[in-house]
Amino acid sequence: MPIPFQCPHCGHRTQVADTYVGQSGPCAGCGATVTIAAAEKPQAGKPKPSSSSASGLYIALTLVLGFLTCGGLGVLALVLPAVGSAKGAAQRMQCSNNLKQIALAMHSYATVHDAFPPAYTVDADGNKLHSWRTLILPYLEQDGLYQQIDLNSAWDSPQNLALAQTVISPYCCPSVKGGDPYRTDYKVIVGPGTMFEGTNQIGFRDVTDGTANTILVVEVAGSSTSWMEPADLDLEQLQPVINGAGAELGSSHPGGMSVVLADGAVKFLANTIDPGLLRSLITRNDGNVVNAF
Repeated sequence: MPIPFQCPHCGHRTQVADTYVGQSGPCAGCGATVTIAAAEKPQAGKPKPSSSSASGLYIALTLVLGFLTCGGLGVLALVLPAVGSAKGAAQRMQCSNNLKQIALAMHSYATVHDAFPPAYTVDADGNKLHSWRTLILPYLEQDGLYQQIDLNSAWDSPQNLALAQTVISPYCCPSVKGGDPYRTDYKVIVGPGTMFEGTNQIGFRDVTDGTANTILVVEVAGSSTSWMEPADLDLEQLQPVINGAGAELGSSHPGGMSVVLADGAVKFLANTIDPGLLRSLITRNDGNVVNAF
């Protein structure tokens, strides 16, 4: 049977009988010596793709590569930040929920004791023993832990220190990466005219500037303080700026930090807040009633 043959020298195409396979002779087109090779046999069950299907595959690959190169990477560039933004928003919402739980616990304490908890407790010699964070544990569904704490000995005594190795989730902001899991990312500001004056207890009646205009609890940046430790922010040493260089006030949230007011409302304060306005929000009775929200 005839088989197709193309001269490797001049490209002349012709049909030759298969009996000449393996034999040499002159090309009918150019006269050069050529050898007739056997025709390639297609594999059974695997038909050779037609030019149209090959073209379709090429076009499909071109479209896919074009999408990834031009549009696809652009879509990914938009999607990835959106995912990160959604995660950040969820973490900020959880942080706000933490502050809300703390405020509700504070209010429950105030209902029982007719005042907010003191910033810290002391022994007979005036040495600090425990933080307000320990005192509100029963109102954070941690009464079992609270009952085990020796309130008459320091927070870091052997018995109490072991109990301090308990994670209290409302005291940890989810936006903070790493760090001591037994820390607190929330503190109060201690000083004259604030909601916390050392061992003195402040009641609602003492907030003459209005509970909606007075900060109760704030976020802190880079805290390593144990939640049981009686350590908070000193008004006299506090820089009234948020996320500034060396500032204690701050958070891992972009643009500012969350606070909870004495009325239990959680608010977000921007980094750009005026220091004077922030100072007025920290004090409860300076007569400077501000409408910051």
